[in-house]
Amino acid sequence: MRFAKLSVALVCLVSAIACGNSKALADAALKTATDAYGPVSADAQKYVPDQAKSVQDAIAAAQAASAKGDYAAALEQAKGIPARVTDLSAAITAKKAELTKTWTDISASVPSLMSALKSRVDMLSKSKGVPAGLTKDIVDQAKSGFAAANQEWTDATVAAQSGDFATAAAKGSDVKTKVVSIMTSLKMQIPKGAM
Repeated sequence: MRFAKLSVALVCLVSAIACGNSKALADAALKTATDAYGPVSADAQKYVPDQAKSVQDAIAAAQAASAKGDYAAALEQAKGIPARVTDLSAAITAKKAELTKTWTDISASVPSLMSALKSRVDMLSKSKGVPAGLTKDIVDQAKSGFAAANQEWTDATVAAQSGDFATAAAKGSDVKTKVVSIMTSLKMQIPKGAM
């Protein structure tokens, strides 16, 4: 009887040590995972939000398993996260390069389109009447549309100068679309490659 009690106590002690060890390992793996993700989280959410959410979900799942005392599951989930963060970092770098190229291409074509549109809008503003094929409404919309596009282009340029190529590329692309649309409404010739 005494031996049976001692065996049960020994099993409980071994389990407690193993459990404590599992908890320590799970905690260490979770810390490694969160430390790896922390520095890239802002860029990840900005440039590759779907992949960022996947990593965040994995961290949350590991934390939830640990909170329930399932340290083996927490450890298993957490230990794969640093490799996913490495992949995430590569995806961020690739996306930044893609957006930088997009901005470079847009910033090479939009200023000349803006300049041509501004000349046309200025000419129409000084004109006493409205040219054949256009209406006063079309001309007025072109003027206000150009002013809005010009402001958005300024915002895009400021974003690019601060290194925010995601915003710059999005705004720049929007400006290009608007400017081409206004030019079309004014029956202006759109340069090849501007579409």
